[in-house]
Amino acid sequence: MDRIDRNILAELQKDGRLSVTELAERVGLSLSPCHRRVRALEDSGVLLGYRAQLDPVALGLNFSAMVFATLREGDHAAVEAFEAALVQIPQIVDAQRLFGEPDYLLHVITQDLPAFQRLYDDSLSTLPNVQRLTSTLVMKRVVQDRLLPL
Repeated sequence: MDRIDRNILAELQKDGRLSVTELAERVGLSLSPCHRRVRALEDSGVLLGYRAQLDPVALGLNFSAMVFATLREGDHAAVEAFEAALVQIPQIVDAQRLFGEPDYLLHVITQDLPAFQRLYDDSLSTLPNVQRLTSTLVMKRVVQDRLLPL
């Protein structure tokens, strides 16, 4: 990956809706070489995709919590079962496996506190192999969706 590829990625991180023509202009390439480079970045897996960024509050999703999960057992089958179950809960918008304790950090977004309580009682607390769940409420998002440093 060279400087031009990094410039392409930087521009697409800022605005994924750029046309290839606009992108080529911004990075100083003609249309065909720019298109080939974008396609190569997609094919190599560096450029994963394009999507719209939504405002949860504008959609009525006003409640955000971080949930820490500790598993009873850490064997391969237990971890796989837990992670497969996480994928099935759409209110979990981010899930990270951690070193040490707790084992997982889950970012959960719901409409309000009662919706979170229902989700916690009906889904989160019944996840396979869970020993302990601990939650903390998000007061304010300070840094979010930061562009990757290129």
